[in-house]
Amino acid sequence: MTAAVLVLTGVSLVLAVLAWWPKSGSTPAIVISGVMLACLTAGALLLLAGHGVQGWRETWWNILLLASGSLAVAGGGPLTTSVLALVDRGNTRSQSTQQAGEVLRGGALIGALERCAVYGSIVAGWPEGVAIVLAIKGLARYPELRSPDQPASVTPQAVAERFIIGTFTSVLWSILCAGLLLSK
Repeated sequence: MTAAVLVLTGVSLVLAVLAWWPKSGSTPAIVISGVMLACLTAGALLLLAGHGVQGWRETWWNILLLASGSLAVAGGGPLTTSVLALVDRGNTRSQSTQQAGEVLRGGALIGALERCAVYGSIVAGWPEGVAIVLAIKGLARYPELRSPDQPASVTPQAVAERFIIGTFTSVLWSILCAGLLLSK
């Protein structure tokens, strides 16, 4: 079972890297992100069906630590943009969360740092760190979320939706990746 979990995590990591090549939110990116999520979920289910990581050799646990941490940071970006693209289907241009990216600049870098901090907090056994990360992000983004100087092509609701959906997707992804290590 250890090998299967490591292989599924490794495949997820490869898919996370591949998901950065197609255009963000395109059908290939959405499909790759979906398969990545399915592989990681399958690995998590294997751990839940067995005894988790209890009894694993330290070397294998350390490999899972590095792989799932890398996956938390690298895979969250394509997964989040895929979720936002799915949310946008059928929306008008002014309601588009993709257009709201004009207002919320730096989202990819901020998201990567956020996922790294959330993953580290959970793995370190300090879940309070997640609240601190979210508070800092919310306070830092507040001026952009409430600014009256937004482009006419974007509604304030779309900007708020992008922030909320992106943050929740990113944080939940990081927690799922960290959860692999905490299964016992």
